[in-house]
Amino acid sequence: MVRGMLAGLAAAALAWVFAYFVGEPALDGGIAYEDMLAAGAAAEEPMVTRGVQSTVGLLVALVVYGVAVGGIFAIVFAAAYGRLGRLSARATAGVLALVGYVAVIGVPFLKYPSNPPASSADDTIGLRSGTFVLMVVFSVLAAAGAALLARRLVARLGTWNGVLLAVLAYVVVVVVVGALLPTVAETPADFPAAVLYDFRMSTLGLHAVLWGVLGLLFGALVERGTRRAGAEVAAGS
Repeated sequence: MVRGMLAGLAAAALAWVFAYFVGEPALDGGIAYEDMLAAGAAAEEPMVTRGVQSTVGLLVALVVYGVAVGGIFAIVFAAAYGRLGRLSARATAGVLALVGYVAVIGVPFLKYPSNPPASSADDTIGLRSGTFVLMVVFSVLAAAGAALLARRLVARLGTWNGVLLAVLAYVVVVVVVGALLPTVAETPADFPAAVLYDFRMSTLGLHAVLWGVLGLLFGALVERGTRRAGAEVAAGS
């Protein structure tokens, strides 16, 4: 778990660099639209300045998220390693990072994409947060179920057919769940489309950096540790 948390910490640092240079400009566009709507109204002083939010605040949030995801990733890796055919530690970590990104980020994003400030109503934040969490939970559970199904199908139908049918089962489940969950579409018609697009793409990019670095670095750390342990055993014998 320590390796996972360290990898998550490093991934969070790189994700912060991406978020600061790519995501923050898109976020500023949403804030500019919000300020335009509030023009003429009495402005409230924010408790935390925008400068602190975009630097220290963003870094702290990503570090907490990255370390937490890294610890969970290490636990999942321990359960999956050796059960995905003959994949090495690096390959296993890479596959898990890709699956994690798709199940935790990609699929829920298709139903509930991220929105910049002023693109959603404040009184629906509870509904939007709750339904998003439900989508994430169902997506992760469906991915875990598909992995178990794939192991059984591979033994009967071969690797290609087994994996393909398991993926198809996952897609069917998340499509049905997505159709049953309520749709939240409340972005103002005059909200800048370029700002919305840039913000959503930067969100996907930020998580791609985090999950990608996490998978690659964690796999390298595990492989290095395995080699060192093997060398120590050989030297001792």
